[in-house]
Amino acid sequence: MATTTEHVSLSTEPPKLLPWYLIDLPKYLKGFGILTVIYVGLRLYQGAFAIEHGLDSTEPAFEQYWMRLFYIELAIIAAVASGYWGYLWTTRDRNLEQLAPKEEIRRYFTLTMWISIYTFAVYWAGSYFAEQDNSWHQVAIRDTPFTANHIIEFYFNFPLYVILGGCAWLYARTRLPLYAKGISLPLTLAVFGPFMILVSVGFNEWGHTFWFREEFFAAPIHWGFVIGVWFALGVGGILLQGVTRLIELLDRIPDAE
Repeated sequence: MATTTEHVSLSTEPPKLLPWYLIDLPKYLKGFGILTVIYVGLRLYQGAFAIEHGLDSTEPAFEQYWMRLFYIELAIIAAVASGYWGYLWTTRDRNLEQLAPKEEIRRYFTLTMWISIYTFAVYWAGSYFAEQDNSWHQVAIRDTPFTANHIIEFYFNFPLYVILGGCAWLYARTRLPLYAKGISLPLTLAVFGPFMILVSVGFNEWGHTFWFREEFFAAPIHWGFVIGVWFALGVGGILLQGVTRLIELLDRIPDAE
């Protein structure tokens, strides 16, 4: 009788829609969706107000439509950075030496999702917004670093992908034994290199303000941006480290599982 009851209770459990190693997939897809909505919304905002109210920072409308957006962005960036980084650190795994192989495999898939979200943010920052910056400098009065495109590009998009890259780095360091044992060179380069693009922004703005007025993509003052992007090739090293470790972990899981 107990066997029958147990059989019935087990058969009424809802079927799992996702395999155990992809349980974070819904969060991952939500992250993609949220980022897409943010970037498309900012681009539509530019299309609606940049030409009419974003060409001259001395106009009162510039303060209303663009500096207000700038202050909102700073608040969002500060909240997201402190929230995500603080959460990843305070909830870190303090018993990594006891981590089961299946759980470690699942975390590698989650790390791959983090890196994918990070590269997605880098793509948006370095394509639709960064590539249009050259055109903006041909038409906007460059009397301030706070142009209509810079407010979105340099003060929101760049810091956002830095935050997401930091999340991927912290996740690996606090939840995976391989990365907790030491500093991973590919992971650090993939995060630190694009971060240096944000640092190059300061030098770029200083140069354009005081001694280099024209805008050319191949100008030496822009070389720092290119070098920073090259460091993103470290993502390939991250995947190689992960695949090597996954092979070891799969050998430790019984075929029945």
